[in-house]
Amino acid sequence: MPRIPYQADDELGPEEIVARIRARRGGRLLNLDRVLLHSPAYARGWNGFLGAVRNELSLPPHLRELAICGVAVLNGAEYEFRHHLPEFIKAGGTEAQAEALRGFAGADGDAGLFNAAERAVIRLTLEMTRDVQVSDSTFAAVKAALADAQQVVELVGVIAAYNMVSRFLVALGVTPEQDLRDNG
Repeated sequence: MPRIPYQADDELGPEEIVARIRARRGGRLLNLDRVLLHSPAYARGWNGFLGAVRNELSLPPHLRELAICGVAVLNGAEYEFRHHLPEFIKAGGTEAQAEALRGFAGADGDAGLFNAAERAVIRLTLEMTRDVQVSDSTFAAVKAALADAQQVVELVGVIAAYNMVSRFLVALGVTPEQDLRDNG
């Protein structure tokens, strides 16, 4: 049960912010949006920032979604996990990998299931989420796995951003929608 009520359609506004959110999400609003819209300024900033993180990075989408799913599992954010697991699979993740993500903390040791780049992403996600500090060996593995400094910065930013998202979702008790076919 959410700790802050979801805004009903007749309570939504300002219209230009709602319209931008709907446009990014294919016409619908999620429960997350209905909580965020209690603060229009926050909803506007969130939509712009997370829209860029989801749609404008050079980081390969399957690595982005792997990190997001990992953050969700580590922080107990079921809402986030349910929204991003289909995106991970759509971006090239396998069903076997998807199953292994529930045990994310041990996934970096499975060389048969995850390649070197994926294992580096898993290690970075673990260290940033649990410890904040990142070991030199993990950072070196990430640099070796990605194309350039831009992708390294983007991966670190994705992990940081989705730690924010998961903490927001968990603290406010945002519940998953019944129909996740279009998860925006």
